Amino acid sequence: MRILGMISGTSHDGIDVAVVDFTPEGEVLRGRVGHTASTPYPAELRARLLAALPPAPVTLAEVCVLDTLIGQCFAEAAAAAIEAGGPVDLIVSHGQTVFHWVEGAHARGTLQIGQPAWIAERTGVPVLSDVRVRDITAGGHGAPLVSVLDKLLLGGLEDGPDAGAAALNLGGIANMTVLRDGRVHAYDIGPANALIDAVVTARGLDPRGYDAGGAIAASGRVHPGLLAALLEEPYYRLAPPKSTGKELFHLDYVEAALAGLREGDVGDADLVATLTELTVRTVAADVRAAGVATLVVSGGGCHNPVVMDGLRAALPGVRVSVSDAYGAPADDKEAIAFALIGWLSAHGLPGTVPGGTGASAPRVLGTLTPGAGPLVLPAPAAVPPRSLVLAR
Repeated sequence: MRILGMISGTSHDGIDVAVVDFTPEGEVLRGRVGHTASTPYPAELRARLLAALPPAPVTLAEVCVLDTLIGQCFAEAAAAAIEAGGPVDLIVSHGQTVFHWVEGAHARGTLQIGQPAWIAERTGVPVLSDVRVRDITAGGHGAPLVSVLDKLLLGGLEDGPDAGAAALNLGGIANMTVLRDGRVHAYDIGPANALIDAVVTARGLDPRGYDAGGAIAASGRVHPGLLAALLEEPYYRLAPPKSTGKELFHLDYVEAALAGLREGDVGDADLVATLTELTVRTVAADVRAAGVATLVVSGGGCHNPVVMDGLRAALPGVRVSVSDAYGAPADDKEAIAFALIGWLSAHGLPGTVPGGTGASAPRVLGTLTPGAGPLVLPAPAAVPPRSLVLAR
């Protein structure tokens, strides 16, 4: 079954796509990764989206407009992927998260926009969307959903879960899936690129909106007082399962921390260096606490040598590698994960791991929008896969 997975993550910079051809072989699910791509949002749309995100006030009219415009962008990205990679049986659209409602240790709701009907109309292919909320109704956080991929992928490593393995995604938010003794737990650690990107964009430090190659951080020095203040954030001391997002970690959050300093102004490069070190410190602390031997990293942050070198220095007993070595290209892993969720849902299988999201039980995920023809699903799978092997 050929499935197109699509997502725009917490960096809000564009749409990642991956076409995966899944073939079950007993307890092993094999996935051949075909066409992958990343399509940036038009500059005007990205600016409009960022302006509507928390803590900014927004009208329902603006939400409606963004839902349509983002849905149309997803539709064009899907059509381009199908033209380049060939026909698919199902499209899975994560859409764009605009609000993740968390109170204390509990997720109450989540909202992803990008109307899937535009995708179905443009491509004629059925679309699975709204994949997070069912987990929340079962008491989970609806995140990190990539934990279902991590469980199947890392479970096949030679050193395996008994030795302790973890998958780390460094997107806007850092999340981690830990496997040990056959058990899984996953959660959001805190900001990875979210605060860095917010400062780089707001201060015009790089027209791309991020610290390319960690160059800005490398030119600055960590400000000890600011770092200490940022590390006081109560979220870091919450016990998993937990989830977070730009509802907490946004530009005003940084400005409030700066306003509380008594040491004077912090230069741009020093600010970016400090926020980068915040990512390294919080991630390394949680990896050490997990006691894992292998850390497999994906997401845009794995291209930042200041982050990666910092993690390797802080974790001398941990083998740190990039997910490409395990068949999941670091920039495409989340799109692949949503393609996998599509395969699971189509076959009547849960797309969540309770230990990964905190839900009371696994759930089949998503809402289906029919394509041009009748909606036809494959026969339900008799047993879920125990491992996933990815190849190009």
